Amino acid sequence: MPIQAVAVDFETTGSVPGYPNEPWQIGLAPIRAGEIGDDLFDSLLNIGDRPFNKFAPGRHAQLRGRLAVAPTLHELWSNVASRLAGAVLVAHNIGTERSILSAAAPLHVFGPWIDTLVLARAAWPNLETYALEDLTIRFGFGEAVSRLCPGRAPHDALYDAVACALLLVHLLRQPGWGDLSAMELAQMCS
Repeated sequence: MPIQAVAVDFETTGSVPGYPNEPWQIGLAPIRAGEIGDDLFDSLLNIGDRPFNKFAPGRHAQLRGRLAVAPTLHELWSNVASRLAGAVLVAHNIGTERSILSAAAPLHVFGPWIDTLVLARAAWPNLETYALEDLTIRFGFGEAVSRLCPGRAPHDALYDAVACALLLVHLLRQPGWGDLSAMELAQMCS
């Protein structure tokens, strides 16, 4: 039975002295029956006038005006939580996504978590890079990502969530991988 999951991505401010790392954008891409669902979700997130780390990727500098009027993660929480409740969660290098969700809802346990970075390293051990953008190009699903979220690019939360979801779908189509359960995949990532 195909894994039912939600790929999660946050773009963050990066750490700056005196400020924690905070999300400024969220993207969610459901995976159902081996396909990306059409109910994608994304939003910019208001983070006030705090500074960004100068190395933080993404187009946040061009979006500063829109970020100022965007909802906070707290204001979106009921919508986000309803999409994540009881789901297998997928991210490429899960540390950031897991820590943001844990901070947003400290009494809630999310997951199990599947880390496509860990799985890609296990499935294709001799690649030069495991960056999500590079894997998207290597496996040829950049066009599919662009079709599902037109006008987006790497380091956009929705783009990265969709790319992560497609990477998991691609991985599960490889010999021997499709028979693994979500729990077995999550255990490989822990």
